[in-house]
Amino acid sequence: MNIIGKSVIRKEAYEKVTGKARYTNDYQSADMLHARLVTSPYAHAKIIEMDQSEAQKIPGVRAVITGENLPLTGEDLRDRRPIATDKVRYHGEVVAVVVADNPVLAKKGADKIKVKYEPLPVVNSPGEALKKDAPLIHENLAQYEKVGQVYPVPGTNIANITKIRKGNMEKGWRESEITVEENFFFHPSDHAAMETRCSFAEIRANGDIVITSSSQAPFMIKKLIGDYFNIDDGKIIVNTPLVGGAYGGKAPIQLEILVYLASKAVNGRAVKLLNTREEDIITSPVHIGLDAKVRLGCTKDGILKAAEIVYLFDGGAYSDKAIDVTRAGAVDCTGPYRLDNIYCDSLCMYTNHPYASPFRGFGHSEVLFAFERTMDILARKLNMDPLELRNKNAILSGDTTPTQVLLNSSNVGNLQKCILKLRELMNWEEGELVDLGNNRLRAKGISCVWKTSTIDTNASSGAILTFNRDGSVNLMSGVVEIGTGTKTILAQILAEKLKMDIKDVHVQMEVNTQHTPDHWKTVASRGTFMAGRAVLEAADDVIKQLKHIAACVLRASADDLEVGGGKVFVRDEPQINILVKDIAYGFTYPNGNAIGGQIIGRGNYILRHMTYLDEETGAGKPGPEWTVGAQGVEVEINMKDYTYRLIKAVSVIDIGKVLNEKAAVGQVKGAMSMGLSFAGRETFVFDIYGRVLNNQLRTYRPLRFGEHPEYVVSFVETPQIDAPYGARGVGEHGLLGMPAALGNSLSLALQRELTRLPLIPELLWRAREGGNEHALD
Repeated sequence: MNIIGKSVIRKEAYEKVTGKARYTNDYQSADMLHARLVTSPYAHAKIIEMDQSEAQKIPGVRAVITGENLPLTGEDLRDRRPIATDKVRYHGEVVAVVVADNPVLAKKGADKIKVKYEPLPVVNSPGEALKKDAPLIHENLAQYEKVGQVYPVPGTNIANITKIRKGNMEKGWRESEITVEENFFFHPSDHAAMETRCSFAEIRANGDIVITSSSQAPFMIKKLIGDYFNIDDGKIIVNTPLVGGAYGGKAPIQLEILVYLASKAVNGRAVKLLNTREEDIITSPVHIGLDAKVRLGCTKDGILKAAEIVYLFDGGAYSDKAIDVTRAGAVDCTGPYRLDNIYCDSLCMYTNHPYASPFRGFGHSEVLFAFERTMDILARKLNMDPLELRNKNAILSGDTTPTQVLLNSSNVGNLQKCILKLRELMNWEEGELVDLGNNRLRAKGISCVWKTSTIDTNASSGAILTFNRDGSVNLMSGVVEIGTGTKTILAQILAEKLKMDIKDVHVQMEVNTQHTPDHWKTVASRGTFMAGRAVLEAADDVIKQLKHIAACVLRASADDLEVGGGKVFVRDEPQINILVKDIAYGFTYPNGNAIGGQIIGRGNYILRHMTYLDEETGAGKPGPEWTVGAQGVEVEINMKDYTYRLIKAVSVIDIGKVLNEKAAVGQVKGAMSMGLSFAGRETFVFDIYGRVLNNQLRTYRPLRFGEHPEYVVSFVETPQIDAPYGARGVGEHGLLGMPAALGNSLSLALQRELTRLPLIPELLWRAREGGNEHALD
C-alpha cells in the first residue's frame, strides 16, 4: 500500500503550529453577549430563596435565568434540570445564569445574586450511598423518565445496575484451590483538557437555533435539545470547530443547553459561555470515581475458575453519561482472560459529587486497576510470575467474553503475542525487583488490557465526497477533530482507495450538522472504524460513477477500468485513459454534447449485530471488537521518603493494522501519560461537606514536564476483517493499564498491597509504615 502505514503529517498541523487554528472561544461578533454562572457553594442543600434584584440593577446586565419550568434532562435517565431549582446536589451546581454585555459585567452580576440555602446531609462516596440509611439524593427516582436500557432502584441511590452472570459460580468456587479478595478505591478527578468548555448560541429571526460548541457530540446536541424542548430537528444547527482536547469530558450536553436558554432570554442575540478553569473542573462533568471489590479463584496451576466482582461507580449527583460508563465497565469486567464463571454487579451510584462523564477508556482503566491489581495479588499467592499467570489465562479465539460473545482471531487479536513482546521490551528476565543500594529499589509492574466499545446498537456514520475541477477531492465527515488526527487517517484511507496523492484530499475540519453527514459521537475509539467504513463506501460510489462516465468516453466496459493516479484507465492497456478532472463534472464531446454531471460520492456505516444486554445476565453483543494489549511500568523508589521516579513505560497493543505509524505511537504515548497522571497524581480532595478543595491547576496536579518516563510503544498486527484495512481502534488503549501497572510496581517495591489511587508518596508511607491509607480521605 502507498499511503496506509505511512507517517502522514496531520491535515490541520500547519494551522495549529502557526496559531491560526480557531477554537470555539476564538469566534466573536460585535453584538455577542456573555454569560456567567452562579454556582452552589454546598454539595447538598435546599434552595430557600434567591435575590436577583442587585444583579438586575447593574447597567449592561440583560437577563438572569433560573431553572423554573425547565425540563428534566439526561441521555438514559431524565434526572437533571439544567439549572437547579428545589435543591442542589453537588458543589458547583448551576443555580442561575447571568447574561450581560461583556464577561466582566456578567461576572459582576453573578456575584450580586444572593442565594439562601439550607444544608442537607452529604453522601461523600458510593460506599456511603449504598448504605440503607443513606440520605436519598433523588427522592423522585421512580418518577424519572427512562429513555434507554436503564435499571434504577427507586428508594435507593442506585441510578442503574448492570448484572453479569456467566457460568456456574458454585462450580467455579468448588474448582478453585486458591482464592484472593481485595477492595479498591479512588475519588473522581478531572479531564484537564487544555481548552476549557465553551459554547455560544443565537436564535435567528426565522427561528433557527444555531449553537457553536467545543463538543465531541454535535449531532447529539441537536438531537437532545430538540427532544428536551420539543423543537423540530431541522431548526437546530450545531457547529463544532477544532476542539482543544476532550477525553470524554466534552461528550455530555451541558453548556449548550444554557446558552440556548440565555439566547432565548435576550430575544435571540448571540450569547457565549466560557468556563473558567475552576468551573471546568467542578461545575462541568468529571472523571468517574470507584469503590470496587474483586474476589478471584484459581487452581494451584493458576488457571482462573471464578470471579466475583462488585463495582460501585461514583456517578455523582446525576446519572447522565455515568450509566453508560458503568455499563461499559461491566461488559469487560474481568480483563482479557478466559473465565467461565463470573458474577459481577456494576452499580451507578448517586453521590453529592460533581456528576460523571466518560474519561479516555470509558470505564476500563478504572475496572482494570482493580482487576489487574488483584491478578498480581493472586500471582504472589501462587508464587508465580505475573506475566506467566496472564499468559496462561489469556483470552483466545474460541473463548467467550463476560457477555457471552464468541471470539475469533478477527475480533479479539492476539494477547499472548503482546505479552511476549512486552516481556522483551521490559527486559523482564533481569528481574522484577532490583536493590540499587542507598535505600533505592527499582521495580517493574505489568498489566493486560482490553476494551470494546459499549455504544448505541444503531450508531452510524456518514461520509460525502465531492471533486474540485483540478481532480482533487473534498472529504466531509461528522467526526470531530479533538486532537486525535482521525480526519487525517480518513484522508489516508480515501487516498489509498482512490490511489491518489494525499495532498489532493482536502478535509473539512469543522462540523456543521446542517450539511455535514451525521457521525454518532467522536468517542470510544470509534472514529476510524465507523467513519472509515463510510469513507470506503463513498469511495466505491465515486469509483463506480467515474467508471460509468469513462466507459462511454473510452468505449470500454466499466468492468475493465481502474481508477488511480488521477486517471481512469483500461486495466490491461493503461495508455488508454482519461483524467479524473476531465470527467468529475461530466464530459463534454467536441460537438458540445455533454454526459454525466458532477460526481458526488456518499457512504455510510451502521454497526451490525449489536444487541442490548439482558437485564438479568448481561448476555449480549455490546461492541464489534476487543482491542487487547499488554503494558508495563518501571519505577525507582526511595524507601527513605517514599518518593519515586517513573523510569520507563511500555505498551504493546494489537492494533490490527497500523494506518499512520507516528500518529498511532503519539496516540498511545499521550494516553500512557494520562494514565500515569491519573494513577500517580490526579484526584479531587473532598472535605466532609462534599466540597472540592483543589479546583484549580495550582492544587489539582497533573503530571508535569520532567516527571515523564521513557515511553516505549510497539504494535502487534492481527487484522480485523471488517475494519478499514484491518485497523482496530487505539485512541484510548495506551491509558488503560497504566494505573494497574504502576500500582503493581510500587506494591512489589513496598511489599504491601496498594489499593487506592492516586499513588502519592504519603499513601506509600502510610501503607509501608502501618498507617491508615484511608486517612487521606
